[in-house]
Amino acid sequence: MRTYLVAGAIFLLAAACQQGKSKLDEASKPTAGVGSAASVGPMGSGIMHGGSAAPVEPAEDIDSKDILSRTETSPDVYVKHVLIGWKGTNRDPRSKDRSNADAAKLAKDVQSQLKANPDAIDALVQKYSEDPSSLKGQPYNIKASTPFVPEFKNLAMRLKDKEVGIVKTRFGYHVIERVAAPPPDPFESADILARTTTAASVYVQYLVVSYKEAMQTLPGITRSKADADKIAKDAVTKANAGEDFNKLIASTSDIPGAKDKKEPPVEITDKSPDELKTLSLRLKLNETGMVKTDFGWLVIKRVAEPPPPPPDPLDSTDILKREPVTQKAVVKHILLGWSEVNTGDPRGKKRTRAELDALVKDTVAKLKKGDKIEPLMAELSEDPGSAKSGKSYPVTADASLVPEFKKLGLRLKVGEVGVVKTQFGIHIMQREE
Repeated sequence: MRTYLVAGAIFLLAAACQQGKSKLDEASKPTAGVGSAASVGPMGSGIMHGGSAAPVEPAEDIDSKDILSRTETSPDVYVKHVLIGWKGTNRDPRSKDRSNADAAKLAKDVQSQLKANPDAIDALVQKYSEDPSSLKGQPYNIKASTPFVPEFKNLAMRLKDKEVGIVKTRFGYHVIERVAAPPPDPFESADILARTTTAASVYVQYLVVSYKEAMQTLPGITRSKADADKIAKDAVTKANAGEDFNKLIASTSDIPGAKDKKEPPVEITDKSPDELKTLSLRLKLNETGMVKTDFGWLVIKRVAEPPPPPPDPLDSTDILKREPVTQKAVVKHILLGWSEVNTGDPRGKKRTRAELDALVKDTVAKLKKGDKIEPLMAELSEDPGSAKSGKSYPVTADASLVPEFKKLGLRLKVGEVGVVKTQFGIHIMQREE
């Protein structure tokens, strides 16, 4: 299935790029990095906050402390960087036998060259950088919410135009230069993006057309941006002419599984990812537009709010009928799928509905009897983001979680067990202190 429970939203496509993340984050941007499909650095994690790279020797302190000490930050900047590692920091063969002293010397040399000629950034990136995504030549857009490692963000957001600084992360030394924002892509729906928001909350369907030049090209994509431009533009034209958007998703979208499964409409609010909300909240009903993202073209159609799904026989209807008992709850859950709702776990795919019903009832009975939920999560749950870790989820009314999950979570009493169905399967939930 997907690695993000985006209630069907954009980073369902992140399933193709990253594994082991929770299916519960409805409006989260991928956090493994930007380098390969899910990474910024050769480590497969890079400057975003994933990965486990660790230097094997003490590092020199060559951080740009004068810049890092500034209190004034810019809320939205574009940067390019040269990543230079040493033994143990990343997988680039150049860093394999490089000492930290040599890495620090090279980083300072690159910084000096950029200070002398800021326009040399692209050439120096191509020559030295050990971040595969940086080699695509596109700048990184950094905001406070961008899920990069904090050291990188802290420096990037304090840089002035064409200023250069150095900061160390566990992936090496980053020589960062602030650059101008790229011009809007001529294929974007500029007329729609120029509007003020038309609603605080809308429902949309979407498709993704990726291309090889994209910052996070989806796996298996070899088409050029020029070809993707034509495909995405054609999809927008057809959708606005009245063609069935579900058929366009099946025939056009590069999101894994899109051709085999009809995705329900997604609710978009101000808390949704920028890639989704910027265009979605400006669309009129039944209007379609396109916007460029790190994955490629995102084609979005605004649709009517869908009717609520009928309750499932396993749902804890007695609990769901209550008024919320708290404004914030902390819960753990066990996610189970079956042949009709695929979580991506082979156990669920082979399970019949009758087998699911029996398993849910048995598991609920064990929890009500006093069994600990963590061992049952590890044994049974098909949510890779929490099964083995025993991870808890904070639930509030505005949390980025699917509505059904939030509805049950906020109605559970401490220690109480409940069951709710979402489009991703059956969730057996227990509220903690």
